[in-house]
Amino acid sequence: METQQFFQTALARIENAAQILNISPTVIEYLKNPVRSLEVSIPVRMDNGQIKIFRGYRVQHNLAIGPAKGGIRFHPDVTMEEVKALAALMTLKCAVVGLPFGGGKGGVCCNPPELSKGELERLSRGYIKAISKIIGPDIDIPAPDVYTNPQVMAWMMDEFGLLTGYDAFAVITGKPVCLGGSLGRLEATAQGNLYVTQEVCKSLGIPLQGARVAIHGFGNAGSIAAELFHQEGAKIVAACDVRGGLYNPDGLSPREILESQRKGWHPIRGSYLISPYELLTLDCDILLPASVEGIINQNNGAQIKARLICELANGPVTPEADEILTQNKRLVIPDILANAGGVTVSYFEWVQNKTGYYWSAEEIQDRLREKMVCAFNTIFKLRSDLKISFRTAAFCTALKRLAEAMETRGWL
Repeated sequence: METQQFFQTALARIENAAQILNISPTVIEYLKNPVRSLEVSIPVRMDNGQIKIFRGYRVQHNLAIGPAKGGIRFHPDVTMEEVKALAALMTLKCAVVGLPFGGGKGGVCCNPPELSKGELERLSRGYIKAISKIIGPDIDIPAPDVYTNPQVMAWMMDEFGLLTGYDAFAVITGKPVCLGGSLGRLEATAQGNLYVTQEVCKSLGIPLQGARVAIHGFGNAGSIAAELFHQEGAKIVAACDVRGGLYNPDGLSPREILESQRKGWHPIRGSYLISPYELLTLDCDILLPASVEGIINQNNGAQIKARLICELANGPVTPEADEILTQNKRLVIPDILANAGGVTVSYFEWVQNKTGYYWSAEEIQDRLREKMVCAFNTIFKLRSDLKISFRTAAFCTALKRLAEAMETRGWL
């Protein structure tokens, strides 16, 4: 899905929710326009001594509920339009889970695998230096995203400290634990997805024990989800990345999948090689799309056999596919709920940094479960009361909270 189309799709779903709730059109106008969009040039001295200029972006979409929150991605395809779309998604995601944040997003157009560790550090520090005047613990709190990680966050936090003259751990989340990072952050997105899936299965009467699960996208979130669902007794029947995948109707262990993936995908213990496209149409109970936007679309929507699709990635199902899946009685749990575990534990990290009191791994899991289950119950009730889809109910939930905040502030 093109990034502009991704943004327009989100706006169309917001407008649909506004009509259902009879929300003021002024709310939609606010959500159509980011509060602030910053484009910066980042000069970096490369290892060969030459200076290379990189383009960077930071967007603060809406601050009605609280300071901006959202990741920073390093990727060769990063554009301002993409960052705007993802910032809008973060506004909705924070609102649907009830976090005191607005949406933000950042990015740098670069290709990290081509950079040395020194070049990556200088780029990370240069980016934070360029956007430092619009971020802060109570203004805008970045986090990791595509091709960024705890080490990159550590460099960024340190650079912000050098610029301000003091360490503000709460300026950024997703840091290493030794620098104020939170336990449970790495697995948070997949863990939150599991909690939501468990609640859906309870409501549908689907036993998770023995349920056949297929995972499209076997990166960080997908591989951790495989481990977590496997521990709950689900049967991981298939997994893939962009290069290929593996299918075994009798189930695969996460270790077996990783072993096959490392070797470029090869059959293990009676399994079959499949393409990423074939995985989507397998006969299974639960499909976890954990790869890219628009992977389930009008071309393959009618072939989806999974009873439940729980969006682990951002925007994996297009509006056209949504209609087809609804007609075929396939239940879709939208990304703004299903993958909100990551930003939720980022919120926990921010709270711990602000208070200087750090929670145990068990406390993190308990608090995450409580947040995800509460959000699910709110959306499930609204879905039942208004006879609407899970996605529309999630957008309605987010929009109600945003509209209430705007009205209370006196913006409407």
